Amino acid sequence: MKINSRPSPKQDNRPKIHATSNLPGVVVGSGNVGGGVGVTTVGGGAGGSTSAASFRDFQESTDDAWDSGDDEFCLVSDIKISKKVSHSAAMSVINSHRSGNRDTSTKDDTQYYNKNLQEIIPEEKRIEALQRLAVQPLHLRNDRNKCHDNNDNNDYGNSPNRGSTHYPGRPQPLKSASANKFFVPSKEQDGESKIDKFQSLLDASLLNLDELRQLSWSGVPAKLRSVTWRLLSEYLPASLERRQQVLERKRFDYLNLVKQYYNVERDESFQDTYRQIHIDIPRMSPLISLFQQNTVQLIFERILYIWAIRHPASGYVQGMNDLVTPFFLVFLQETIPVSSWQDIENYDVASLDQKQREILEADSFWCLSKFLDGIQDNYIFAQLGIQHKVNQLKELIQRIDAPLHQHLHKHGVDYLQFSFRWMNNLLTREIPLHCTIRLWDTYLAESDRFASFQLYVCAAFLLRWRRHLLAQPDFQGLMLMLQNLPTQNWSDSEIGVLVAEAYKLKFTFADAPNHLQAHDPR
Repeated sequence: MKINSRPSPKQDNRPKIHATSNLPGVVVGSGNVGGGVGVTTVGGGAGGSTSAASFRDFQESTDDAWDSGDDEFCLVSDIKISKKVSHSAAMSVINSHRSGNRDTSTKDDTQYYNKNLQEIIPEEKRIEALQRLAVQPLHLRNDRNKCHDNNDNNDYGNSPNRGSTHYPGRPQPLKSASANKFFVPSKEQDGESKIDKFQSLLDASLLNLDELRQLSWSGVPAKLRSVTWRLLSEYLPASLERRQQVLERKRFDYLNLVKQYYNVERDESFQDTYRQIHIDIPRMSPLISLFQQNTVQLIFERILYIWAIRHPASGYVQGMNDLVTPFFLVFLQETIPVSSWQDIENYDVASLDQKQREILEADSFWCLSKFLDGIQDNYIFAQLGIQHKVNQLKELIQRIDAPLHQHLHKHGVDYLQFSFRWMNNLLTREIPLHCTIRLWDTYLAESDRFASFQLYVCAAFLLRWRRHLLAQPDFQGLMLMLQNLPTQNWSDSEIGVLVAEAYKLKFTFADAPNHLQAHDPR
């Protein structure tokens, strides 16, 4: 995964990949497992951990396996690993893990662990996650780097349960009972009085933005979400009579940006940016047919490319495409008939006329730009903003839940290994998309305070699973749990609890001067 800003075309700054994984507990060598790369398990506790001491240390040990452009193989040094071999290696790790000696645990503990893990993580998910553990470094792993994402003939692709599989680290399908209820507006869900309150604010000649934020914090009614998000993003002005004029001007400005930057021969210095976006977009949200449509992928490609050119300090970073999806879905809902909302994941965007598609694209671009303005330090060189937040998360958990912090440390789990993605993708890969949209109601309502509030959301999200995490006796069990959190059936009620817990943490600790200044030598 590339996490730094785009390199100069004359200098390749990409780190070199090593044949040995940085995984505590897994070493990739050149032995034979079914004729391929061998996977050897070693001590997985803190004593066996070789976690990097700094961002640059682990950056030097990782590389973007997709540079080969080969969907059939991953490259580790000079060795190609086929999907069959990696699957065999994963099974070897699982069997070794099950039958291996555990000097510190009793037989009853082992049986409880296996039962507990199987209840939370289905066998198929465990195999898939261990595959990735076996052949890739964990540091900053981006799940789009899974070697057979687009290979329809892979072992999991042919599984009869493919449609119901919860792929770790990706947005989940929209089509579920809770998702359908969420996308279809109803008096039971939104509340008639709440809709009236929103409508009263939106119809005022001069909007009280603070009141709108306060009302939106606990969720926005589906049929009013598009206009509310534009206002919360400050894409639309507070003055009611100026809104249409501003919309028309900004949409016209975006069309000019497309002509100026996208519909021209690209400058050589931007070729690397375009190439990375062009590679990432087709791999986006593979379980949602809406995002596999060529029309939609071109819209995302233009949005991200133009944003990257206009923000040279950061440029495009893998994972930004996930941040377009909530805006795109909300504005698509506004464009199509309400009767189509229930099956929005299969809606044919190409059936919209050109003008509607241009409006959908322009509004998504401007709202994304406003949203990213508040967290741009997350995407500058080396993503320093995220590194800082990961350290803050570690210090916060150390203070409020020392047993959980010690448990993670004891088994060699570094916060960077799981929470980097949470920060980089704003949890879009950990929860279903309809839940992401509900969460973003609160994020947008937080406005400039969003960047700090997200830290407490991630802390509350981690604490949500503390009982299950404390039940895992080793590194592999913890990472399997953290990569396969069972959120596929979440609804807006779970998000409501999550943000409430985050608010409680923020209220308790935000004004305490030392809670983010602890220095843990570990």
